[in-house]
Amino acid sequence: MAVIPHLEFERNLVEIKDQIDRLLEFADKKGIDVSDELGELRAKLARFQEDTFQNLSAFQQVQVARHPRRPYSLDYIERVFTDWIELHGDRSFRDDPAIVGGWARLAGSPMMVIGHQKGRNMKENLHRNFGMPHPEGYRKALRLMKLAEKFGRPIVTLIDTPGAYPGIGAEQRGQAQAIAANLREMALLRVPLISVVIGEGGSGGALALSVTDRILVLKHAVYSVISPEGCAAILWRSAEHCEQAAEALKLTSADLLRLGIADEVIPEPPGGAQEDWDATADAVQTILSRHLGEVKSMDSQERRVKRWEKFAEIGSWHDPKGT
Repeated sequence: MAVIPHLEFERNLVEIKDQIDRLLEFADKKGIDVSDELGELRAKLARFQEDTFQNLSAFQQVQVARHPRRPYSLDYIERVFTDWIELHGDRSFRDDPAIVGGWARLAGSPMMVIGHQKGRNMKENLHRNFGMPHPEGYRKALRLMKLAEKFGRPIVTLIDTPGAYPGIGAEQRGQAQAIAANLREMALLRVPLISVVIGEGGSGGALALSVTDRILVLKHAVYSVISPEGCAAILWRSAEHCEQAAEALKLTSADLLRLGIADEVIPEPPGGAQEDWDATADAVQTILSRHLGEVKSMDSQERRVKRWEKFAEIGSWHDPKGT
């Protein structure tokens, strides 16, 4: 039997779930009614889930965003969209499995969907490079965006990456240039663009797919210029300060909404998206559809101006002394 991975602060939740499973197994073997006991345990589980997930620290939010049972891009594509046709390759070097993209429909409307993709096990993670794209992944994404613009179709991106792959080969093939090209070209695209941060939005690797008209963030997703471990290693010379770094980075969905980076936070079921993929996908579909409708109602020039203004305002500041 496979071991279900869980986080340290989920220990009490896991113990209650185990009690529920054992009780159900016992009732099935003995043929007895345990509905009252099940009701009490499930109510206790719900209380623990609410208390635990309403009071997470910033670094615990990062851990939830990285949860190995959390749904990934292809899981959302399967549940939110229909008529998925995956497209491959950057037409220059190779196909990068760390980024998936293709045509799909949302409530019958055709669009291009592009997202980072992680793996569920070691074999898949090696294939997907742990969701860290090479430059050809970003070039594939840009190729598909240009294709969508050619046919006047909206673009939806799903963000979930620790960051762009920093290996020597990626640098030799122009990682920085590929990311920079995406930032520039996405700012100029005339079609509607919406990004949804579904897990870990890390550094330029995430930004290369999220220069969009709207940025939606799942409640327990994070979005940051650097990982807490990377920030701690630079500022404190030790990854042991990652919890302190996570607080300073202001990377939670609540922080992102307050700072004007996120346009809306998408709610997750009790216990996080990993507890109910379908309910999370339903929430994504509802909120994504509403924002797409709003963005599609603008003309292309208005969209580009507002997109530019949105990113120009991020990180803006003023001097109260006027000097």
